Amino acid sequence: MFKLLYQYTHWLHTQWPSGQVEKNPVVNPDGSSNVKGVRIVGDLTGVPLLKFSADTGAKAVNAFRNESDFKPGAIDGGVDIAIIGAGVSGISAAIEAKKAGLSYVLLESQESFSTIKNFPRKKPIYTYPTDMTPAGEMRFKSDVKEDLLVELEQQRVEHGIEPQTAEVTEVVPVKNYLELRLKKKGAEPIKAQRVVVAIGRTGNFRKLNVPGENLGKVSNRLIDATEYAGQNVLVVGGGDSALEAAISLAEVGANTSLSYRKPDFQRPKPENVERIKALSEAGKLTLYMGTNVQDIAEDKVVLCDDENCDIELQNDQTFILIGREPPLDFFRRSRISIIGDRNFKFWATFTFAILVFTFIYHWKGYTNLLGIPNTNLWVIFQNLGWFPFNLPRFGQEGSLVQIVSDIAKTRPDFWYAFAYSVVILVFGIKRIQRRKTPYVTRQTVTLTAIQVIPLFLLPYVVFPWMGANGVFTSGGIGEWFGMTFLSNGPGTEPDQYWRAFGFILAWPLFVFNFFTDQPLWGWLVLGTLQTFVIIPLIIYRWGKGAYCGWICSCGAMAETLGDKHRHKMPHGMFWNKVNMVGQYILLVALILMAWRILGWTAGGPFESSFNYALAQFPLINYKYVVDLWLAGVIGYGVYFHFSGRAWCRFACPLAALMHIYARFSKFRIFADKKKCISCNACTSVCHQGIDIMNFANKGLGMEDPECVRCSACVQICPTGVLNFGHYDKKGNPVLDRLWASPVQMQEAELANTPLDDYMQTAAKKVS
Repeated sequence: MFKLLYQYTHWLHTQWPSGQVEKNPVVNPDGSSNVKGVRIVGDLTGVPLLKFSADTGAKAVNAFRNESDFKPGAIDGGVDIAIIGAGVSGISAAIEAKKAGLSYVLLESQESFSTIKNFPRKKPIYTYPTDMTPAGEMRFKSDVKEDLLVELEQQRVEHGIEPQTAEVTEVVPVKNYLELRLKKKGAEPIKAQRVVVAIGRTGNFRKLNVPGENLGKVSNRLIDATEYAGQNVLVVGGGDSALEAAISLAEVGANTSLSYRKPDFQRPKPENVERIKALSEAGKLTLYMGTNVQDIAEDKVVLCDDENCDIELQNDQTFILIGREPPLDFFRRSRISIIGDRNFKFWATFTFAILVFTFIYHWKGYTNLLGIPNTNLWVIFQNLGWFPFNLPRFGQEGSLVQIVSDIAKTRPDFWYAFAYSVVILVFGIKRIQRRKTPYVTRQTVTLTAIQVIPLFLLPYVVFPWMGANGVFTSGGIGEWFGMTFLSNGPGTEPDQYWRAFGFILAWPLFVFNFFTDQPLWGWLVLGTLQTFVIIPLIIYRWGKGAYCGWICSCGAMAETLGDKHRHKMPHGMFWNKVNMVGQYILLVALILMAWRILGWTAGGPFESSFNYALAQFPLINYKYVVDLWLAGVIGYGVYFHFSGRAWCRFACPLAALMHIYARFSKFRIFADKKKCISCNACTSVCHQGIDIMNFANKGLGMEDPECVRCSACVQICPTGVLNFGHYDKKGNPVLDRLWASPVQMQEAELANTPLDDYMQTAAKKVS
């Protein structure tokens, strides 16, 4: 049994990559942070490319200049702009500030361009994208480290930029300015009207935390590989830095070994992986995949593999190249939010959100609070005469205004649906303004229209008005429609207009047209077609996101209100296993449906036990536990702390069913691996927890069934790597023709290339 469960879990979810997202400061697309007046530029924006670093530095200064409350010279004894860090982005910002005539100070704790100076000798430099001209004055032509440093220093000197040596420990808002506090004892703080943080990943090198790590032969950087020719050298790590170091050492004749904790390389550039494998096959380098360092001694290193077998290597030098921790302590002292931090404020606001939505959903659901008798919030408010019960009755009898006003006074779900629609409309407009691509515009308009028209206007305005005016009781198609879809079965009045939700919300997301005393044949036929015919067909062609990202009301809220919170979704193998919760809820829905059908057909104990279980035990009631708590209280309670897709990813039974369908889909997110820079931006914004970069840098089509086609990964990719598409009957990639990538839109515009020609060229690159 457990073996079958493991195999099913592996087939459905856990076979896919599960890369983590590193903790970084929360940076908005324009570089702004949660601290007013502080903008973050360079590598910490998520794109480790020279041109982007220079671009963000210059744009930050120009953004400050355009702020209405920025007044040059307004700070007595201070500067207009303080720039922390004299790397590429910091120097670019300083040049822009000087050109604009602003007073500024450039602070650097080490030396200018220190990160580049610490690159290995003759390291290749990538100045992609080649067609990009960054904002500001800095330009890049060189393609190796040494030439690049000469070029950068020349530009710094030509513009007269001189950094001051100082280490900033924190930035603190004080009245109408920001105060930069320095590490040097007795140093006066620096006052600045605005601050540019350009420190990059200047935090501590990551540690293995093993014996011998502090020996003199252990280093965290390789400068000149030729110094180690003929020596026994171990490189630890699986990123580009580790692979490039191992390649350099092997090529100069060092007896090189490379240890990586995973069985396969997941992050490096494909060309580095290919070179490593070629050197390994040629006997110039030994790979130890799936191993961890256990101990480092003066003349040897001990590795341990997956079977806990010790591997002892002769060793003269060890390079631990597993990256650096971002300078998180600096950001925390400066009160700048960190992705994934779980502090007191986080848990306090999280608890408050859960309490608020506990109240809202018990009120909306006309349900006793926590199942406690006589705690129905709607009834309590009614007895107190609170809103909306004290609203006057509007309009003439039978008029649309009168019908709606009566519904507003008697139906809590009317106000919920109204507020839900308004939120989607308002935040949908903001999303369109923020993410200016045709894909986002069309998707958001579609989601909003579906929420407003069939999920609000029809059940709460149009159908009640039609019913009040006899449309559903006067014979003909109107009466057939009302009795079939808007009533509680044959012979009853068509006044259950809420059943119209079933036209959009398919079973088992919306089960209440099926868990009925007598079968509603119209819904059984329509629901069967929706769930088992229509949805599988659209998923086969467009993926699960054809429903989750373009139709579903849960998806509408996630893509609008939840748009700015998508980076908060937890990633990793543990959370991929939690995805299986939805499968268990799906199983419960299937059992209940079978139980309900037995009650209809066999009657007797099946009928009575079904009704008794659902009516008498609210804590095991599907509506209470799944619809109210999981989809409502928890699903929306975690919106601002764990992303707006928590319900969709982990617990939605319809999504769980669609995950199965999606395993047979032709839909993919295709990638041009030659353009991938392994920046991990795509993975970091996936609010389904998919490790998209792991597919992209290998040039593989992303086939994780969790994808909801939100387009965030396609849009944020700085080099235009990704495209939505599908395989045709011959197995060839066919790319979607609706633009989702701003970079590709710009490339096509610069090349004056028609959409069809651009897509054909792009498809050839990913095939």
